[in-house]
Amino acid sequence: MNRRTFIALPAGAAICALPYAVRAQQPALPVVGFLHQGAPQPNAHTMDAFRRGLQENGYVEGRNVTLEFRWADGRYDRLSALAADLIRRQAAVIVAALLPAAHAAKAATATVPVVFISGSDPVETGLVTSLNRPTGNVTGVSLFSVPLIAKRLELLHEVIPATAVTAVLVNPSNPNAKANERGIETAARAMGMRIELIKASSDEDFEAAFATVVRQRAGALLVSADGFYASRREALVALAARHAVPTMYFQREFIPLGGLISYGSNSPDMYRQAGVYAGRILKGAKPADLPVVQPTKLELVINLKAAKALGLELPATVLARADEVIE
Repeated sequence: MNRRTFIALPAGAAICALPYAVRAQQPALPVVGFLHQGAPQPNAHTMDAFRRGLQENGYVEGRNVTLEFRWADGRYDRLSALAADLIRRQAAVIVAALLPAAHAAKAATATVPVVFISGSDPVETGLVTSLNRPTGNVTGVSLFSVPLIAKRLELLHEVIPATAVTAVLVNPSNPNAKANERGIETAARAMGMRIELIKASSDEDFEAAFATVVRQRAGALLVSADGFYASRREALVALAARHAVPTMYFQREFIPLGGLISYGSNSPDMYRQAGVYAGRILKGAKPADLPVVQPTKLELVINLKAAKALGLELPATVLARADEVIE
């Protein structure tokens, strides 16, 4: 072999190997795990808001942070295994939405920081011991959807004052179910309303649930706050329209699809706040030093086109309080 060739080969090999060596010395990007009890497509807008929250702290997916999503698609029994998978993936922080996912993440680790997004009272449901000074590895954002049940019933009663029976759709698979039912029954008694609890925990239950609404001659329906229901917005709105049932929802996202009325916090903003907290934790903040974020604004959203299709003339007092009216 030519000596010049012999010397050139190792030099060429070293040059080719250099990029790999440089890459090997670069630290791996931190991983933010996102555990969600729902499905990706209906939650695309809230995921965008979550990413915006991370960006407010300088974290951009693929550039200096890796996002790992795990979706249960309404199968709450899968959440524990999905949470364990994120722990194996060595997530630096886990964001968990909603309550069942939050409980699964909390049960999976006492060391990895957990940022929850929950509609329930986080103290009452055992996620934290205090809103202002959470202890341990858990903090987060509360949508306070469950405590708003009474207000939703009140608004629905204003819109449909003459109805003898109001149906309420609840998901028995959700850990919120009992709290939902207690809150509904207490609020209904205080207002002198007769309610009919109707249960649905799967796609297959929806047709039967609305058939029960009609059979019970319910003049209105309240859909209780639930992550599975949020992921099935289109189906629920379509069934309410087909059966001509005036329906109150817990998120504004139902209303552009044809839903009549909603009252609740701004979901994208709360997911953005969760992204902010995840970014702060990546920078070194401890969950115990981050107070639980509470909504500062609640939105009443009304669809006048849906009201017209139902033959309803909405009270001026309700319309005057609306934050958004879709015509």
